[in-house]
Amino acid sequence: MTEESIIIQQLFRQEFSKMVAVISRLFGLEHIETAEDIVSDTFLQATDSWKKDKIPVNPVAWLYSVAKQKTLYYFRRNKIYTDKIIPHLTTTREIKAGDIDIDFLGFNIADSQLQMMFAICNPVIASESQIGLALRILCGFGIDEIAEAFLSNKETINKRLFRAKEKLRAAHIKFELPAEHEISDRLDNVLRIIYLLFNEGYHSATKNQVLQKDFCVEAIRLGIMLTKYDKTNLPQTNALIALMCFHTSRFEAREKAGNAVILYDQQDETLWNKELIEQGNYFLTVSARGDELSTYHLEAGIAFWHCQKKDSMEKWQNILYHYDLLLGLHYSPVIALNRLYALYKVSGKENALPELLKLDLNNNHYYYTLLAELYAGIDNAKAKESFERAMSLAKTQKDSQTIEEKMKTNLLGNGQNTCCTNS
Repeated sequence: MTEESIIIQQLFRQEFSKMVAVISRLFGLEHIETAEDIVSDTFLQATDSWKKDKIPVNPVAWLYSVAKQKTLYYFRRNKIYTDKIIPHLTTTREIKAGDIDIDFLGFNIADSQLQMMFAICNPVIASESQIGLALRILCGFGIDEIAEAFLSNKETINKRLFRAKEKLRAAHIKFELPAEHEISDRLDNVLRIIYLLFNEGYHSATKNQVLQKDFCVEAIRLGIMLTKYDKTNLPQTNALIALMCFHTSRFEAREKAGNAVILYDQQDETLWNKELIEQGNYFLTVSARGDELSTYHLEAGIAFWHCQKKDSMEKWQNILYHYDLLLGLHYSPVIALNRLYALYKVSGKENALPELLKLDLNNNHYYYTLLAELYAGIDNAKAKESFERAMSLAKTQKDSQTIEEKMKTNLLGNGQNTCCTNS
């Protein structure tokens, strides 16, 4: 790959979403594809121009200048200028295309991206499509990368994005922040999509580790963007950022050669990112201001204790306490399953096993993996049967490899147990 290609690739990831947001703010969401086309064409021109000539001293300024020229040219050549833009700007004087200011300054970029985020996260759009739009328009990921993340193909992703954009148009969603009294309700949806975007990277089935990490980093970036504005810089926002920082801090320690998962108890603590842990501590502290306790607070608390390597009773008691509170706020079988591992660490297999059998999650490979671990040493035949059932339900090769290793450890190895869901 040439120097020009590397630089353009980096700039595309960094600047595509910013430029689309600013131009879309001018055009309106119904013309978001036009904004994407203009920005894509700008990068194509950069590719051709920079191969022939030297890379400009300030390549970002070059991109902004060319994108602005192309946007103004589009205004001059299309009826959208006279039929759509002018009536919204004025009815008293003629406005020329050159009068329109396309502002690529930092504040306007951030403000445009924030408004875009709230538009994309409108509940009229299906969650899966919201994630796709967020990856494409807010994070600058290419169609190939999105397809890889969803284990899909370009055609399917393009159709999904097309339907999402049609929803934006049909619902007449405006490119603006909701009214102040609506922000709190809409923020819940925005945070949920950022959370899902993060999980798409952290628990991704793709073998592209760089892509997985990029998704997590982009989710954190979007969360931090929300903290720049008083109306969205709320406790739950900071709690979500803390949660993502704690999880991302252990990213490098989670996988080994061959894409196999390194389970929590076996991770090399020296590979944990101490700066991200400190950043998580900061946002967790900020999130405690006020009297609100959200699921993000509790999950961040659990993630905090998982960043404390020492396998002490205090650690697992705190994790169990947070899970008890979390189940009180929001019950789900997955949360209940994770809680039972903490219960096992605190109270032993004999107390956790009866509780686990009550869950009876027949189609969940995590359930059978934990069931096998708890049976190990008590009833090895049932442990082996449960491990085999878990492998038959595993959705990815990575999961199958993890379960196989755990079976060897628990039934053939030294008997050390590792958490079924924590990695």
